[in-house]
Amino acid sequence: MNPLFHTFFQQYRFLINHLNEALKEHGLFSSQWTILFLLNKEGPMTLTAIWKYLNVEAPTITRTVTRLEKLGLVRREEGVDRREKIVHLTESALLMMPEVEASVLKFEAEMTKSLTEEETAQLIHLLNKMKG
Repeated sequence: MNPLFHTFFQQYRFLINHLNEALKEHGLFSSQWTILFLLNKEGPMTLTAIWKYLNVEAPTITRTVTRLEKLGLVRREEGVDRREKIVHLTESALLMMPEVEASVLKFEAEMTKSLTEEETAQLIHLLNKMKG
């Protein structure tokens, strides 16, 4: 395996594990936070738009949204096409977002504290360059 990818995958797992730890006090996992963050940023979205944006398989998004519904953090409504489901944040989710976001920002600051702003920008540039 290319050492770049080995390092990348190891670091990814490390970050996800630590993010899950930071989210534990809110009863969330990183996959759930990703959807909540996206809906908070973009507004209501269809399930299809969510999985396409996140580049995650549809069944995975459907399962995660179902869990978020059970937690009372999202609700699904029928779209114009009855087969289309639009996912909305609930009032409970909107109320908890600032607290969860503060935990995530604290986690991010801890994870990037050894990087300069220039190194952070360079890393973002290099990762985006890998898209092709």
